[in-house]
Amino acid sequence: MDRDRMALRAVKSFHTLAWFLIEACMAYVLYAGIRGRTDRRAGVAASVVAGETLIFAAYGFHCPLTAVAKRLGDETGSVTDIYLPKWFARNLPAIHVPLILLAVALHRRNIVAGRARGQSVLLTGRAAR
Repeated sequence: MDRDRMALRAVKSFHTLAWFLIEACMAYVLYAGIRGRTDRRAGVAASVVAGETLIFAAYGFHCPLTAVAKRLGDETGSVTDIYLPKWFARNLPAIHVPLILLAVALHRRNIVAGRARGQSVLLTGRAAR
């Protein structure tokens, strides 16, 4: 296997790992929101998701690794075509936007409810009066 193919495989593997970690953070943000846990851990996970979203938006709603994949010989520049199902990779933004909006709504609800009870739980992990 030549160097470019090995490098392309490494880029795609890195992308898959990063995608998995970001998805795990997204799942935790949703789980925490549903469970009423708007705390530091949810904030860290939300920061990972927000960071990825900002990077994606800054690159014109394309993965920044696309250009790297093209330079390494992938005709499409796709970094998801080997390790994710094609239909899923193609629809990731359409899947994520509603999930992000749901997570924001859930955590907003939690914050408002906490304030109504006189609690400040945001980013502390515990209720304070």
